[in-house]
Amino acid sequence: METKSAVTALSALAQDSRLAIFRALVQAGPNGMSAGKISESTGITPSSLSFHLKELVYANLITSRNESRFVIYSANFSTMNELVAFLTENCCGGETCLTTSTPVCSDSTTT
Repeated sequence: METKSAVTALSALAQDSRLAIFRALVQAGPNGMSAGKISESTGITPSSLSFHLKELVYANLITSRNESRFVIYSANFSTMNELVAFLTENCCGGETCLTTSTPVCSDSTTT
């Protein structure tokens, strides 16, 4: 991931409502959710939701598809993984990191 793309993604996530939307879509998995379901689960009004969805789409963090008369939004897991990889690329100063749900540097001083 290029720095400009990372900055765009991080900027999009640096807002309470957009972060809540993105987390809800990550939890929903690849099937995604309709805008109505997103609004219900996050408590964001439909009038505000469309603005936030547009920003997340622009940052390539979510995608949309039409299903019947609904627009379904899904997290873009590829972009999410690229962003995490970008952020942890030089993790732990070159030392081996423990693999957990979040990168944790190994402590070479403990035995």
